[in-house]
Order: sequence, then structure tokens, then C-alpha cells
Amino acid sequence: MFYRLNSSLRHKYSLTLRLLVLLLLVHTIASACSTDSTADEETDMPRERRTAASPDTLAASRSLERATTSLLGNPFVANRQQSNNLSTYFDRIDADFTVDADAIENLHNPDVTDTIYTIRFGNSMMEFYAPTHSGDLHLQAADIRSASVSLRNNLRVGMSQAELMKSLKGQGSDIRIMQTPNEIVASNREGAPITLHFYLQKGKVSRIKYDGYVD
Repeated sequence: MFYRLNSSLRHKYSLTLRLLVLLLLVHTIASACSTDSTADEETDMPRERRTAASPDTLAASRSLERATTSLLGNPFVANRQQSNNLSTYFDRIDADFTVDADAIENLHNPDVTDTIYTIRFGNSMMEFYAPTHSGDLHLQAADIRSASVSLRNNLRVGMSQAELMKSLKGQGSDIRIMQTPNEIVASNREGAPITLHFYLQKGKVSRIKYDGYVD
């Protein structure tokens, strides 16, 4: 009887020990899985942040594009916001100048009065159209006959024909360039009929004429 009791106790003790080992093994596996899951979540979080930053980068790029204008859009000022301020053009003129402001009837609404601003310096001039409804300032014409003012990319009266062609070709494929012995004309391949004329004398630019487009 003592043998049977002792054997029963050993059997119970063995079962208890097995259960403890099994519980310890389950706990160890569960802890390892939890650690791996946390590590995966931490690894994925930076990826989500990087992915979320992509639209911001794209928006900034598009915003930059909207903030600038092409050479033919405005040959004097690239920044769209600055181009809406007359003082930006005053600062570019290295000569005495005058400014005239003339009221004009709006082409689409005769009840609205817009303004034409004209800057004159020597034999040169710039003409701007300022619609009342938007407050913008649109360069619609310019006639430059001296080196008192330079255009963007240092385009200017007095530059050589070779220098002019190199600069215009650097503007990309959006500009069409036509050349004769006495004149070089840059125009849009598509879009508004805008032209920039460079008149030549003895291989140098003697006059620059801009014909813009305002609707």
C-alpha cells in the first residue's frame, strides 16, 4: 500500500511539473511574438511618415511652378508675385523715367474701368494692363532701345547675336526661334500668341520689342 501511495504521488508530481513546463513554454513563445509585433510596428511607422511626406513635396513643387512665369510670359520678372508690383520694374531701370496712368473701359464689362500704366525712359517704354477685378499687373508691351534696363537671363541691348542665341536655346523646346539677318524672334510653340523680337545691327542687339497677350 505504501508503494502504491508513493507511486501515486510521483505521478501527480510529474503531471504538475509537465504542466509548469508547458505553461512556461507558452509564455516564452507569446512574449517573443509580442516583441516581434512591436518591432514590426515601429519599423512600419517611419515608412508611413515617409509616404505621407510625398504629397507635401509634390504640392511644394507645384506651388513653385505657379509662383514663376516663363520668359515669354514676362521677359523682365520671373516671380509672379513680384511682377504685380510696379516698383519691381522701377528698380530695374538705370535711368530717369516717368509713369502715366490712363483709365480704360474693360473689354468684357463696360461698367468696369481698368487702368493702363506706361513707364517711359528715353526712347524706351513698358506698358501694363491692370484689371480692377483682380488687382494683377500684366505686361502687355515693351520697346527697349537702350541698355538702361536688362531682361531676364541678362538679355539686353548691346549683347552679341551669338550670346543671344545661346541664351534663347537654353530656354527649352517650348520656345520657337526664327532668325533672319536683321532679326531674331522668339515665340510660343503653343498657347497665347506672344512674341519677343530682337533687332540686330552689326551682329549685336540694337532693340528689343515685346508683344504680350492680355485677354
